[in-house]
Amino acid sequence: QVQLVESGGGLVQAGGSLRLSCAASGRTFSGLNMGWFRQAPGKERELVAAISWNGASTTYADSVKGRFTISRDNAKNTVYLQMNSLKPEDTARYYCAAKGAAYDLRSRWGYGSWGQGTQVTVSS
Repeated sequence: QVQLVESGGGLVQAGGSLRLSCAASGRTFSGLNMGWFRQAPGKERELVAAISWNGASTTYADSVKGRFTISRDNAKNTVYLQMNSLKPEDTARYYCAAKGAAYDLRSRWGYGSWGQGTQVTVSS
């Protein structure tokens, strides 16, 4: 099991930027695929972006392509989500999650460890 703690959320105006961080501890971080999810009130939790265990592969939801970038630093046991050109519809609670490297990176399934989330609010 890996423990995940997100940070970096907040209130930002439309068009602004935020950088989320997720610090991992416990199980070997470098052997895990990592994902960022978000959930807005009344909506399903959706996979926003994911990155492979070695950072070589990434995947994004169509709604964030070209605006969000996922990255990781295995030396710091941390995964990041750089969010640019934020829109009010990006408002949600953002969660970091981890799954084994054998799982399909593009799938929202298989994530066994979750953080508590960090709130992102984008004002118009």
